[in-house]
Amino acid sequence: MSGFLSIKKIPNRNIPIAEQRKMWLRQFLKAFMVVFLTYMCMYLIRNNFKAAQPMMKEQLGLTTLQLGYIGLAFSITYGLGKTLVGYYISDKNTKKSISIMLVCAAVTVLAMGLLLSAYGSVIGIFIVLWGLNGLFQAAGGPASYSTISRWAPRKERGRYLGFWNMSHNIGGAIAGMIALWGANVFFGGNVYGMFIFPALIALLIGIAGFFIGKDDPEELGWNRCEEIFGEPVETENTQADEMPMWQAFTQFVLKNPWIWILCVANIFVYIVRIGIDNWAPLYVTEELGFGKMDAVNTIFYFEIGAMLASMSWGYISDLLNGRRAAVSVGCMIAIIFAVMLYRNATSVLMVNASLFLLGALIFGPQLLIGISLVGFVPKKGISVANGMTGTFGYLFGDSIAKVGLAAIADPKSGGLTFFGHTLHGWSDVFVVFYLSLFAGIALLLVVAFGEEKRIRDLNKQLE
Repeated sequence: MSGFLSIKKIPNRNIPIAEQRKMWLRQFLKAFMVVFLTYMCMYLIRNNFKAAQPMMKEQLGLTTLQLGYIGLAFSITYGLGKTLVGYYISDKNTKKSISIMLVCAAVTVLAMGLLLSAYGSVIGIFIVLWGLNGLFQAAGGPASYSTISRWAPRKERGRYLGFWNMSHNIGGAIAGMIALWGANVFFGGNVYGMFIFPALIALLIGIAGFFIGKDDPEELGWNRCEEIFGEPVETENTQADEMPMWQAFTQFVLKNPWIWILCVANIFVYIVRIGIDNWAPLYVTEELGFGKMDAVNTIFYFEIGAMLASMSWGYISDLLNGRRAAVSVGCMIAIIFAVMLYRNATSVLMVNASLFLLGALIFGPQLLIGISLVGFVPKKGISVANGMTGTFGYLFGDSIAKVGLAAIADPKSGGLTFFGHTLHGWSDVFVVFYLSLFAGIALLLVVAFGEEKRIRDLNKQLE
């Protein structure tokens, strides 16, 4: 497997730089479309579970807390896998890696749907299979970041990673509709169809991804991306390329304080992002009495707002010369007011408008934390460093958002006691959102100062 996944660089073909620059876009788009479509499909077989939750309660008799436990299994394996699998693929062909991961995830979700159709509700099997799905999907984001960073010039990295980020916005936005449509058309409205149908789509895309594009310009006998676009090569990049993976990981990731601060900041971003995104269908059903279609559509409006964020924030941070953390702080401050609007919304229009705003804002820091991290580590460490922020985000932030907030919101539970104070009910869920936003702002302000120093140092090299 290691040989199949190796980056097969070939001797430099001495093609003039100007000619490489002309051919660059076509070759870059091949690799870009593979990671874009494969990651989009990962969300087809992830967000289908959110959309299926009301039907799983109705048809299978599952409780809110049981749904939270299934989601927790995904969060734990996904969170741990981001670092473990991310480390494994860091010095490998990440374009091929993400295709393999999608195929494995699709097979797992397909098996879950088939078992659902045969045996109905088996909570233990649900937890195991959904956990495996999380493991196989874990390094999809880190792999994509690595491939795009190998191809994209530094001055345009924000916009390309932002455009890629639209992949999961699109996948997340259409996941519920595709899953429900497939279940109604091909499976008589049974909930297992919401797993089988999107899994088949993902399986086909994953297989196709093996055969398209290259992971690195040097696999074509070209120069490094920085040389093609006349950018300085960071010292740590040349040093890391000559080191064994463990040494590079230890020196440039584990001992890097900026990575750890970004990891902790990501926890608070994920509490808000997942807490709103995951529970919106149930919140509007139980608190506001919305119908099934209006509940499913909450996912759509949140993801459409997120799509706008993907198109905008990376590009805006490029215009600001790579000041990713500073832009993230601005987004987090604005989110405080958007959460207030969501909490006080009483109609379908108000809920959907507030969810659109929340998606457009929360995916700013969600995207930019990953892009900020790319500036603090060499390319060899991007997958594992990005995986670490994901591990913190999912193992702690996502888990709190799914199980912790479920315990707070569930009327049948006793709530959650925190420092002697019991949080119970949807109102206290919003208290958690506000606390998370303030903590995230404080940490990202620290990163913004470090980022500013790095930007000024790189600008001095160009003078």
